[in-house]
Amino acid sequence: MQKTYDFKLYRNGTWIESLTGETDTIYSPTDGSVVGTVPIAGAVDVQAMLETATAAQKAWGKLPAIQRAKVLHAFCAEIRANAEELAQLITREQGKLLKVARFEVEVTCSFIEYAASHARHLEGDIIPSDNPDEQLLIHRVPRGVVVAITAWNFPLALAGRKIGPALVTGNAVVVKPTPASPLSTLALCDLAKKAGVPDGILNMVTGDVEVGKTLVESPLTKMVTMTGSTPTGQAIARSAANNLTHVQLELGGKAPCIVFADADLDQAVAGALHSRFDNFGQVCTCNERMYVEASVYDAFMAKFLAEVDKLKLGDPIEEDTDLGPLTEARSVTNLENLVAKTVEQGGRITRGGARPKGDAFAKGHFFEATIIEDVTQEMDIVHKELFGPVLPVIKFEGFDQAIAYANDCEFGLAAMVFTKDLSKIMRLHQVLEFGEIYINRGHGELHQGFHNGLKLSGTGGEDGRYGLDQYMEKKTTYLKY
Repeated sequence: MQKTYDFKLYRNGTWIESLTGETDTIYSPTDGSVVGTVPIAGAVDVQAMLETATAAQKAWGKLPAIQRAKVLHAFCAEIRANAEELAQLITREQGKLLKVARFEVEVTCSFIEYAASHARHLEGDIIPSDNPDEQLLIHRVPRGVVVAITAWNFPLALAGRKIGPALVTGNAVVVKPTPASPLSTLALCDLAKKAGVPDGILNMVTGDVEVGKTLVESPLTKMVTMTGSTPTGQAIARSAANNLTHVQLELGGKAPCIVFADADLDQAVAGALHSRFDNFGQVCTCNERMYVEASVYDAFMAKFLAEVDKLKLGDPIEEDTDLGPLTEARSVTNLENLVAKTVEQGGRITRGGARPKGDAFAKGHFFEATIIEDVTQEMDIVHKELFGPVLPVIKFEGFDQAIAYANDCEFGLAAMVFTKDLSKIMRLHQVLEFGEIYINRGHGELHQGFHNGLKLSGTGGEDGRYGLDQYMEKKTTYLKY
């Protein structure tokens, strides 16, 4: 019998009961079994959490950054020592393939370690003054208390992505894990304690929208970093406005995947396939709409559909499974409605299109790998975020039409392009309205890059030195000597 996790709130290095006495149950998206329970916090719980973090941050922020980095490296050692249990938990609560969940645990550590590697590079500037016998000193200093709000598609990695840079720069953190899959994130708390993260520096609170709103609206919160939907991000920005709290938002996406006639078609098939069905399409940078140049459309689609046919839908624990369940039941309903609407508008389903039949899928949130052709640019499915294993495919004629179609979108997170033409490649960064552009490969950002959305896909950005800078304030001193 599998373990059931019963977590509490984590404040000041201790597990404590929520004052509300209310709890939320987490069910497996694979078979509906109970994975664990978490408390639903109230306003008093949140206030105590923020006060604790505010008090603890002062000493932590004064430590040399290299000492903070040593604690983070110890934290990663504890995570790796418990990697298999964490991976199994991710799979149970979120539905991710176990082999990919194991990779997510390692990515969590690499996010933290990358941030820790900057400990000796949190540099300011010395600038000449206009006045004699004077210099300008610009220091980078911690913001204070950072509230980190995560999403359910990568529950552990997104926590690491925020915890690492927040802590190495001297902030304290209050994490609000996603309500859909919070357990693996909460499991980090005991590991942090064992690694020597000081009490009060890493805290975790669970609950509903009101908990998030209370966290964001508090004057004790000096920064909010959030990954999630665009409507939620907009609500956070409004709630943070009264205190002018700094916000960093990574929001929705509707990434185009453009295949030009001069592309290496095998390379394009592999990239497009990975970028649609990775994590069952539940990735903000996924291939959400595919544009194929008309002259190679038939040849490309023959190869692409042959690869789609090889995908196995099943239990994410099994090694040969390619597609598992969607995390939330409402995602399946959303896909059903969008597929039906697309067919009504003239789209043609050439693969999948429905929930799979059979007892193995009856209790889970499963949906078939679905390809829809004869799609036109004005259809709803081209503009609404899918976040699942459904792909609309559109023909285009020439460079200008491809770019116009791609940019016809309220989101601007990521785009993928396959072409051998250097002229096209050099023009792409100028004309594509997306923060990340992948050329001749599928999606998948690197730590040293900058994960930055344009339009309604976010503000602030994460990763690399530009992302790390979000977690620090700048102070200028005019030094007369």
